[in-house]
Amino acid sequence: MGGIVGAITGTKHSWRHTMLEKTLIPSVEKRIGSLLEYNRRMDQQATSRSKARKPRPTITISREFGCEAYPVVECLQEMLEKKTGENWLVMDKELLQEVGRNHNLSEDILGRLGEKPIFLDEMFATFSPHWKSDKECFQLLCEHIIALAGEGNVILMGRGGAYVTQPLKNCRHFRLFASQEFKVRSVCRRLDLPPEEAEKMIVQHQRQRDRFIRGFLDRDARDPSVYHMLINNDLISTEKLARTIMEFVLEA
Repeated sequence: MGGIVGAITGTKHSWRHTMLEKTLIPSVEKRIGSLLEYNRRMDQQATSRSKARKPRPTITISREFGCEAYPVVECLQEMLEKKTGENWLVMDKELLQEVGRNHNLSEDILGRLGEKPIFLDEMFATFSPHWKSDKECFQLLCEHIIALAGEGNVILMGRGGAYVTQPLKNCRHFRLFASQEFKVRSVCRRLDLPPEEAEKMIVQHQRQRDRFIRGFLDRDARDPSVYHMLINNDLISTEKLARTIMEFVLEA
C-alpha cells in the first residue's frame, strides 16, 4: 500500500511541476501567429532576394533550468527586429510540438527544407536504442529545426538545437548558466515556491534535459565546445545579455 501511495504522490508531484513549468512559458497561440507571419514574409522576401545575399543568421539558446531565458529571448527578438528591420521567429519546445500536431503547418515548414541534408541521416543514426519508440517523433522535430534554422532569422530555444544545427554555417550558439542560488531565487520568485521545492524542481528538470540530449544525440548538454559563447545569467542584466548576443551575431 505504501508503494502505491508513494507512486501516486510522486505522479501528482511530477504533474504539479509540469504545470508550474508551463507558467514560465509564454502562450503558444501568440507564437503560432508569429510563425505564420514569419512564413508569409519569408515567401515575400524570397522572390526579391538576391541569391548572392549573405544567409540570415539563426541563434540557438541553451540554458540550465532556472535561468531566465524567456525574458532574454523576448528582448533579443525585439532588438533584432528593430536593428535589422526584418521579422525574427522564436521557436521553442511548445511551438515545435504544436507544429508537429498541425499537418498543414508542418508541411509548409518542411517544404523549405528542399533536399534533406546528408548530415541528418548521420545524426539520426546516433539515436540510442532505448529511445527507439520516440525516434520518428524526434526525427520529424529535427527536420523542422533544420528547415527553420536554414532559413535564418530564427531564435531556437532548447530541444538540442545547438547540436542539431551544428553543421549549418549560419547558426550561432549560446548557453546560459547560473549559480544554484540564482536559479533557486528565480524559480521561487516566478512560481511562488518555497526554496526547498524550487531546488527539487531545478534538479529534476535539469536531469531530464541532460538525459534528453544524452539519450537522443549521445552528447553532453554541458559541453562548452558546442557554443560560441557561455554567459553567466547571475552577472549580466537581461538587456545587456540580449544586446551582447545581438552584437556578436550581427557582426560575425
